[in-house]
Amino acid sequence: MALPPPDPEFVLRGTSAAIHTLHFSCGGQDRDVPILFSGQNGFVHVWNLKTRRVDTALDGHGRKSVYWVETMDAKDRLLSQGRDQRICLWDLAEGRTAVTDSVFTENVGFCRCSLLKVAQGRWLMAMAAKSLEEVQVLELPSKMSVCTLKPEVGAKLGMPMCLKLWQQDSASQPWLLAGHEDGSVILWNLSMGKVWSQLVCHQEPVMSLDFDSEKARGISGSSEKVLSIWSLNEQQNLQVHKTHKLINSGISDITIRPDKKILATAGWDHRIRIFGWKKMKPLAVLDYHTSTVHCVSFSDHRDPSKRLLAAGSKDHRISVWSIYTQT
Repeated sequence: MALPPPDPEFVLRGTSAAIHTLHFSCGGQDRDVPILFSGQNGFVHVWNLKTRRVDTALDGHGRKSVYWVETMDAKDRLLSQGRDQRICLWDLAEGRTAVTDSVFTENVGFCRCSLLKVAQGRWLMAMAAKSLEEVQVLELPSKMSVCTLKPEVGAKLGMPMCLKLWQQDSASQPWLLAGHEDGSVILWNLSMGKVWSQLVCHQEPVMSLDFDSEKARGISGSSEKVLSIWSLNEQQNLQVHKTHKLINSGISDITIRPDKKILATAGWDHRIRIFGWKKMKPLAVLDYHTSTVHCVSFSDHRDPSKRLLAAGSKDHRISVWSIYTQT
């Protein structure tokens, strides 16, 4: 039996647009003020979680929706992706608000990029490519192309809808998981530039996925009433682990908390659902928003008791929840 749901710890208001993406940066030091980045119509807002107000509004996407934000190590090095087909790299050190570099994606979809640190000062970034079914992987900060991943002729996967770069550990090769329009999840071997494994997980386009590289297990959601949990066997082949039925259809976003204990889903039914990751035990249904929840993000506080969950909605609000559990 799930516990009665808590109320939000607090709610951030002050945006006049739907919230499409959220990203925490809490820093390693307690003296650092934890901040939350949110993406909406052209702007990235930098929220101070002590004052619960916007410290800075970054304007770099020409009033087009911003739907992916990520930091590169420090909170003052920021990437943002918008519907203007541009990925901006920001330098926010010493109060700057400048776009220092950008990449044009030439892709018209809503597929969020994925970022993976592979060495000190070196990252890989995967993004949907100009050609509809393809994915391009760049190295940052050089912007050199690492590979372009092209499905086999006649595969009919449709557009990539969500991406997740991962590696087992810093010494092993990176892989890419991609959720596609045809309901498939595909595992790409980046060093070979080819599809390693493919699994049809959904009848509808895969809207979001996340992956736990320690357990070699992932989860995906679509517009259907089902979450698909899948795993990699010793040959790195994808296989269905189990499915979890939902009461209402439509999942916009899924994220596994960094400690791999729980996960959160963002629902079209205005609700946020919390599950135990080990057995997919339903833990809570958080009911606050009045419209579709587009995104969920866990904070990276080192102190577990301070960890937060933020959810952004079409209703212009960001709800922030404290759902620390020791289980």
